[in-house]
Amino acid sequence: MIATLKAEEQSQLQLVEREDIDDEEDLFEAIDKLISQGINAGDVKKLQDAGIYTCNGLMMHTKKHLTGIKGLSEAKVEKICEAAEKIVNFGYITGSDALLRRKAVIKITTGSQALDELLGGGIETGAITEAFGEFRSGKTQLAHTLCVCTQLPTNMRGGNGKVAYIDTEGTFRPDRIVPIAERFGMDPGAVLDNIIYARAYTYEHQYNLLLGLAAKMSEEPFRLLIVDSVIALFRVDFTGRGELADRQQKLGQMLSRLTKISEEFNVAVYMTNQVIADPGGGVFISDPKKPAGGHVLAHAVTIRLMFRKGKGEQRVCKVFDAPNLPEAEAISFSYHIILIKITPGGIADAKD
Repeated sequence: MIATLKAEEQSQLQLVEREDIDDEEDLFEAIDKLISQGINAGDVKKLQDAGIYTCNGLMMHTKKHLTGIKGLSEAKVEKICEAAEKIVNFGYITGSDALLRRKAVIKITTGSQALDELLGGGIETGAITEAFGEFRSGKTQLAHTLCVCTQLPTNMRGGNGKVAYIDTEGTFRPDRIVPIAERFGMDPGAVLDNIIYARAYTYEHQYNLLLGLAAKMSEEPFRLLIVDSVIALFRVDFTGRGELADRQQKLGQMLSRLTKISEEFNVAVYMTNQVIADPGGGVFISDPKKPAGGHVLAHAVTIRLMFRKGKGEQRVCKVFDAPNLPEAEAISFSYHIILIKITPGGIADAKD
């Protein structure tokens, strides 16, 4: 789909530092600005220790949560929130202003032109894209491809940003990144240096890794967060129906954190999900499986992709849900099926 870059173009494939990005100055306000509003520097440090690094992120927390931070009383939290409201407008805006904000959204290519067209241009920043399916259906292969595509310049339909990868199943392979980077004419070493990786072992560890991302994303130009997979540790750490309600509550908190990260820092969130057998699928459904996580997960994601195996290296992708489309189009869209394939260079069009 994308030809190998010429040698003279490769020099363009380097990330722009956060302070050099003029059009992102209004994306978020650093938490340090509270000091100019009369907030004690010590209290600002307590917020940072709790993983809150922007005024935008502060406004996404309840006062009950903020008073739970050691050293912050109700009176202090009230004063902090009032100061943040003077810096960040979290009230009503016009539809025209909302449209202008949408211009900050970046569409990141998936490596497949057909899949890009299906997604309206690619994986979208400020939103959560979920891919579910059985093992070896291509979910993690797409994750690896996005690790590279995200670092492409925006004029090549990339995100010109870094990638954070949270691995819950031990499926990340840095050596897989090398041929994908070479496909796009990028330096594999530089690409790997722009990926930060963490292996999570419990659902609590997974959540804490998300909290720690705020500090990094407030300082460096990240454009993609991958969680592979979002549900695996919850299925291990919570067992039986007796713990189902608690599991879903904790999963909801995790997904809420992902949503806030995507909107606070304008990053694309791509997460993989497992499937479970659906006894109620009926005799007319040849593959009665559904994504794990239930309604809690279904309501949190923006776009849901279903992957299944095809012939050989071919994979079938079906868009399950895309709320950004008009209803009439969404019906046909939800049953639109395309073929892609797994190549040494990552996800590509099946016809190539």
